[in-house]
Formats: sequence, C-alpha cells, structure tokens
Amino acid sequence: MTLRSLTAIVALCVCFGVTAGAQKPVKQKIVVNGHERTYLVFTPPPGAEPPALLLLLHGSGRDAASILDPWQSLARKEHIVLVAPDSLDRAGWSLADDGPEFIRRIVDAAASSAGVDGRRMYVFGHSAGGHQALDLGLLESEYFAAAAAHAGVVLEPQLKLRLADRKIPIGLWSGTDDRLVPIDMVRSTEATLKNAGFPVVLTTMPGHTHDYYGVSGQVNAAVWAMLKAEKLTADPKFKEYR
Repeated sequence: MTLRSLTAIVALCVCFGVTAGAQKPVKQKIVVNGHERTYLVFTPPPGAEPPALLLLLHGSGRDAASILDPWQSLARKEHIVLVAPDSLDRAGWSLADDGPEFIRRIVDAAASSAGVDGRRMYVFGHSAGGHQALDLGLLESEYFAAAAAHAGVVLEPQLKLRLADRKIPIGLWSGTDDRLVPIDMVRSTEATLKNAGFPVVLTTMPGHTHDYYGVSGQVNAAVWAMLKAEKLTADPKFKEYR
C-alpha cells in the first residue's frame, strides 16, 4: 500500500466519523436567569432542502433524552432538527422558569447552526411537557407553525387563548384509559380551542394509557404527519413577555 493510498483511507475514515458524530444528540449548555440549563440537539444528515425543527418537551420526572430518543429514526428519515431541553425542575415545567425567552434562545441557536427553515418550526410534548407545548404554541403562535401533545391539556386557557395572535393548528393524542390526564380533560381542551376558532384535531386511542413510550413510534409518525403539513406564511415572529 502506498503512502497516498493510506492517506486517502485515513481521510475517508475521518470523514465518516464526522458524519456519524453529527447524527448523534449533542448536549448543549446555556445560562438563563442565573441557572445553567442543558438541552440536547439532534441534527440530521444534510438534505436537499433546509430542515424543519421540532422542539420536544419531556414528561414529569423524565429528561431530554427520554423524549428525544424515540424521535431520532424518524428525524433522520424526515430531515428534522430536534431540540430537547431539560426542565429546570424535573417534577414539571413552568412558564416562569421554562418560558418563551428560554425556549427562544435554544431554538434560535439550533436553527441558526443547522440552517433551519424558520417557517417550519414545531413543538411537541408528553404529559407535563404536553401542557407546556400547548402553552408555548398559544403564546408563540407566530413563532411555531403548529403544536401537538400526547396526554396534554391547556390549563387555565382563557388568558392564553387571548394572547394567541394566530389561530395555530393543534394536534392532541390521548388514551381512553389514561388515569393521569383523563380523556375528558383532553376533550374539554379540544372543545375550548375549537370554540375559540383554533383548528384542532383530537386523536383518541382506545385502551391506551398514559404510556407514551410504549407507543411512541405510532404516535410520532402520526404527530409528524400532522405537523409537517403546516407552515407559517411569513417569517417567524417571536412575542416577548417582560
């Protein structure tokens, strides 16, 4: 083997190594309001078009990896940048600690780095993360193109609905045997949103419980089919709350 051949092989291995590494979630850190925050970013291989971006919010007691991992195979196939933060308090999310400004900073950083199509940014969450996803969709209805949740509801909706500047499309997935977030609560959220003029679709899952992780493949495929059909008609606009 010549030196030139060996050099070419080494260069090829390095190239493949970089590509593989780029397809694994990378942990990032940021300081917000005096707290060091962590989040994961998954960037798919380059495609012909700018990628979409999906913000993922985990359930209570979980972490960013628990919600990002089930999305990776679909994200590779569909060319989606995934951004999954850890909540400040693992017991749940709060708009005070995990609110729009924190979300904007991590989403904008990931979007800029990956060359994301800003009109195709979405948010999805499970359980407490689902509640937060719906809240963020309403509060930042001109920033996210659509929002979806598994076992998520809008708590204290009246103020949040009034703050929505756009009738953002919303998707809800819920099991009929979910004891933590009962189907009646989700149906109430559906009715409230529809009465306020929001395009919302509820998918009920007969016999399904609160367990998102056991059916994540099925749910994620359906969620993405709903989300990717939506696109902002103008560049994303972030609404600041001070």
